[in-house]
Order: sequence, then structure tokens, then C-alpha cells
Amino acid sequence: MLLETRVDKCLEVMLFVETAERGSISKAAEALGLSTSAAGRHLANLERRLGARLVERNTRRLFLTEVGEEFYRRCRDITSALAEAEAAVGSALSSPVGTLRVTGSVSFCSQIIAPLLPEFTACHPKLNVAITAANRYFDLIESGIDLAIRTREHESDSGLVIRRLAETRRILAASPEYLERYGTPKSLDDLAGHRFLIYTLANNPHELSLAKGNETHVIKINGLLESNEGQVICKAGLNGLGILIQPVYIIHDDVVAGRLIPVLDDWDLPRLKINLAYPNRKYVPSKVRVFIDYLVEHFDSMDYERRWTQRWSQR
Repeated sequence: MLLETRVDKCLEVMLFVETAERGSISKAAEALGLSTSAAGRHLANLERRLGARLVERNTRRLFLTEVGEEFYRRCRDITSALAEAEAAVGSALSSPVGTLRVTGSVSFCSQIIAPLLPEFTACHPKLNVAITAANRYFDLIESGIDLAIRTREHESDSGLVIRRLAETRRILAASPEYLERYGTPKSLDDLAGHRFLIYTLANNPHELSLAKGNETHVIKINGLLESNEGQVICKAGLNGLGILIQPVYIIHDDVVAGRLIPVLDDWDLPRLKINLAYPNRKYVPSKVRVFIDYLVEHFDSMDYERRWTQRWSQR
């Protein structure tokens, strides 16, 4: 009887986590091989045992209560640890299962990760992918995130495993329409009076730290437009609003197509390193390992670093 009670409690917790992540009791029941009615009874038993309402429903959707959100956060860590333990003793070639939680900037997730998902998920049909696209760095352990893609000048020692993926230049660029109207800068002095589109989350966003050989200059700039989202900056630049400062990986296709023109490309801004970051564990879950391997292989096959670090005049 005691064993049955413990099994029921484990099932209730697993059902609750699946319900929270899938947004549906019926989908959670299907994932665990239960009937919807049985799943409803298990969830009701869990709420009765805890003395708290965890889930609310209306005619359109299911959502967690405030208590349910906190309980989910804690239970998610438990189920993730259980999945990791199972992966550690399983065969290295076993098919990864579960949910892979990935985070990265909005630009990186939309332009690099999203196009890869159809092929990746086809190769790993038992693996679900949850992407948190945000221009901020999360506490991976607290947030339950498996893998983060970080784009920055320097990576601090955060206690995480850091794996280098690539490097990218940052460049000045503007649309042909803007340059035709306001002129193309030929020297650093020509930047005075130009309109700039500033990404506010960059290091020292109101300064341009430019280098060429042994020569370095720091130029103060003011923004006609400022935003914490690179996609906003890019759209404004494409529409002729001003000169933008962006990593090449974001605007590469627009430059190749002639929609944006590099400005003063013989000068260098500080480069950005694109790193993979994940919790420092003795056993890396197979779902994380296969995604890392997939990204690394893709970056190598596409020769991204060479493409993103070349000067345009050298192509």
C-alpha cells in the first residue's frame, strides 16, 4: 500500500508537469498513457492532498494559479533531474526524449535556430523543443533552461560550461536610400551629423570604439532611434532611417542582397563571441548533447565564422 501511494504521488507530479507544459490535461494524459478522466482524477487528488488550487480553466484555455506556477517550477526541476539520471545510465546512442529548453536572443533564435528545427526534430521525433527568445541572460538552473546561446564581447566565469560556437564582426551599415540622401561617410570625421540607430543593450551603446591597425578612436554618438531589440533597429535601417551598428550574422543576407551597404568597413568594432552555455553537470543529458552537436556541425558546414568575420571588400 505504501509503495502504491508513492507511485501515485509520482504520477500526480508527472501529470501536473505535463499539463503545465502542454497546456492541456488531455494532451498530458495522452503523453503518459492515461485516459482523460483518470488524469483529471489524479490532478484533483494532487490538489486535494496539497490543499491548494493549482490549475484554472475557462472555455478557451488552461492556466496555472500563482501557487501552481511555484509548484511547477519546483516539480520541473525534480522531473528534469530524474530524466537526467535516466539518461546517465542509458546507452549513449539512445534516442533523446523529453523537452529541450533553449534560450537565446530574439535575433539568434529567429534567424539561426528556428530554421534548423524542422530537420532537427525530424531526426529526434521523441524530443520537444521549448525556446525562450529574450535579449537577457537567465539563471539557467533557476529557470530550468538546458542550453543558452550567448552573444557578447567577453564571457564571464559564471560556473557554467562555456563552449565557443563562432565569432562575428559588428559593422556599420545603412540602406542605399539613406546613403543617397545623406551621403556615404568616407572617414571617421564624416560620421559627425549622421543619424544613428542604437541598440541599447550593447556595451557602451553611445560610443563607437573603432580600430584599424594600431590606430584606435572612440566616437560619441547620439541615436535618432534607440531600442533594446535588434530587429527593430534592422527594420528601421532597411527603411532608410539611419546608420545601424549590428553583428554581421544578423544583417548578412541584407548586405549580400544590397538592401544594406557597409559603411567604413576598413575599421573594426569589437567583435562578438557566440557561445553555448549549459549547467556544469557530470552527465550532459542526451537531449542537450545532440543539439550541441547539431549546432556545431551546422556552423562548421555553413562556414559561418569566416563569412561573418570577413571584410566585404575581401569577398
